[in-house]
Formats: sequence, structure tokens, C-alpha cells
Amino acid sequence: MTQNNATTTTNIKTRFLICSDTHGLDSLPGFIPSAKQHADVAIHCGDLTTQSQLHEYKASIRLLQAIDAPLKLVADAKSLERELVEQAYGYDGEARRLFEGTGITFLDEGVHSFHLQNGALLTVYASPYTPSLGDWGFQYHPDKGHDFMIDNGSGTNTVDVVMTHGPPKGIMDYTHSGERAGSPDLFRALARARPQMHCFGHIHEGWGAKLVTWRDRTTAMPSHLTDIDNGQSYPIAKLSDMKDRAEQSLSGDSAPMKYFATSHCSGDAHPLNWGSQTLFVNAAIEGTPQGIYNQKENLSMQLPWAVDLELRSSA
Repeated sequence: MTQNNATTTTNIKTRFLICSDTHGLDSLPGFIPSAKQHADVAIHCGDLTTQSQLHEYKASIRLLQAIDAPLKLVADAKSLERELVEQAYGYDGEARRLFEGTGITFLDEGVHSFHLQNGALLTVYASPYTPSLGDWGFQYHPDKGHDFMIDNGSGTNTVDVVMTHGPPKGIMDYTHSGERAGSPDLFRALARARPQMHCFGHIHEGWGAKLVTWRDRTTAMPSHLTDIDNGQSYPIAKLSDMKDRAEQSLSGDSAPMKYFATSHCSGDAHPLNWGSQTLFVNAAIEGTPQGIYNQKENLSMQLPWAVDLELRSSA
């Protein structure tokens, strides 16, 4: 879809507040609930807890309820085997029951559509799965792979936002050891579906955002080495940029929430060309030695993201 066509059908500006990897925190760094800041959609990309304990889930509920957004979406990545859950943390399903009546929506893996209060239609693909050799839930063996059915095989741009816990291989997935930890299966699915935005976390040191321009033709086996037009792609921010741009305001309030903001709507410096570009956002909150603001058990805190995009009308 060209930008000209996109502006005639995706003309409702929509604000997303995005975070991930809060690991039992009960508030976002610098967040001020009384500042009357608003987002249309809040997204949490997983790892609400560290050990899936119920008190951590209760803290996560407080964190999410403090956000002023009519739609709050979560695809958590922490899960244990049923026997361990029952022995240590409560009966299986008890954590999810804590969220009933809170206004927070847990998304199972797959495609979901929402009619937003601002009149826009939002279609989301969610998945908590990450490649790993560990024993936590929602992990798959890297050699076996995972089928991320973002476009359901349709080959059409029907999904606006992809929210997963982990990154695709090649995009904000470098670990401290210098290795790429992202999923090649996820990258291939994204290169074919080309959503407006993909948000994730998991690799804490990969915090940041980048507007990626895809090459005209998708290769038979897409990878970050072959399918990205790096000359037409734009880094938005990386972890080292955080200190200089950390304090911004949604509405000019005297006591702003601290977050990083980026907008890719009509008239912006880099309007998103739907079908040709995807905005990638790593929104891991609990952080790295370079992080800033609050300290929790000697772990530094990183900032959430506020992202403005245009969506199609639901009418």
C-alpha cells in the first residue's frame, strides 16, 4: 500500500503506550497518574513477573491500572509447568483470574480485532513465544522453530500491530555478549506481513526503536541481511540516547510522564508508508547498567514508549 492510499483509509491518529519486561514492578519509571495523560491503547509485551508469583501479578495490575487507556492488552511470556504453579504460586489459572474485571485483556496467540473509542479499527497479532533452551513456558527449541501466523497465509496487510515478547532476528536483538538472540522465524513472518508496528521486549539491552523500510520484493527465505533497505530505514532511538531525550510530555503538563515518543502520521517528518515500512519498538523497562531513573534491586529502569500511528476507521 502506498502512502497516498494509506492516508485515505488510515486517517485516525491513535496513540499507543508500550512497555515490556516490568518483572513485578507496580509502576512505570517516572509515571505520574495524576498528570492526566492519555493513550488510546496500552500494550504490555510480556514478562509481567519474574517468577510468576501471584504478588507480582497483583503489582502488575496496579501498574496497568494506573495507565489512562481504554484498551489495555497483554501477552505474557512467563508461565510454569502446571505442577509447579500449583505447588508454589496457586492453582493454574489463578493469575489470570486476578485480572478479571480490571479492564486488562490477555491475548492468546493469534489475530484479534478491536473497535477503539477513537473510532479506529485495530487488528493485532499476539504471541508470547520465544526461542530458548530454558524451561519456562512459551518457549520453543530454536532448531524446531515456531509458526507465527501473522497474515494467516493471506499475504495481505490485514494486521496493524504485532506484539510479541521477543524480537525478530536482526532488529534490536543484540545481547551484552554481542550475539543476536532474535527469532528468524518471527522475522520471516514479519517480512511477509509487513505490519505498521512490531513491539516487543525480552532483550533488555536492545531497548529502542527503528523505522524499517522493506525491499520491494520479499525473498523466498527473508532475513535481516536481504530484506531490509538500510539506506531508507531510520533509527529513532537506542539505549544510549535515553538520557538526552528522556523527559517529554503528552500534553505540556507541568508534571509530565517520562517516556520516549515518536509519531509517524501524515505530516510528520517520517510518515509511515504502510506496506513498505514497519516501526519496530523494543520497550523493555527493567534494564541494563545504562538505564536511568529508579533502582530496583540494583537493576536500572528504562522508559516506556508513546507511539502515534494512523489506523483505518472502524465505520
